[in-house]
Amino acid sequence: MTSALPPRFDITRPEIERVVTAFYAAVRRHPGLGPVFAIHIADWPAHEARVTAFWADSILHERGYDGSPMVAHLGAGNVRPGMFATWLALFDTVLATELRADQAAAWSALAHRIGRSLRAGVVERDTLPGGVPKLR
Repeated sequence: MTSALPPRFDITRPEIERVVTAFYAAVRRHPGLGPVFAIHIADWPAHEARVTAFWADSILHERGYDGSPMVAHLGAGNVRPGMFATWLALFDTVLATELRADQAAAWSALAHRIGRSLRAGVVERDTLPGGVPKLR
């Protein structure tokens, strides 16, 4: 499904699919992230299609994604603070390899903004004694 809104930046759905496929190939090889994802994902093509739909919704405004990344990451139970920086660094590497520099920069900025929100909601929502926010 398409939208009347213009894309956030110049990219096509096939380019999004290519990035998602390359990223999850890198995740499966990653010594820290691979095992975390493997616990939860039995069908990689289905997961990649779902994540592609998320990014196509976020970037192209396709409205084909119906999930909640926050709920999914909260429900995982094994997502830790340091994983977001690792995830984003790996994602940035894939973006730089797979896309033009302008596309990679725009998508990276969006991913980092979403990553900050997820990190805050998933791993920084707890507080320490006295109501002090847990930031790390």
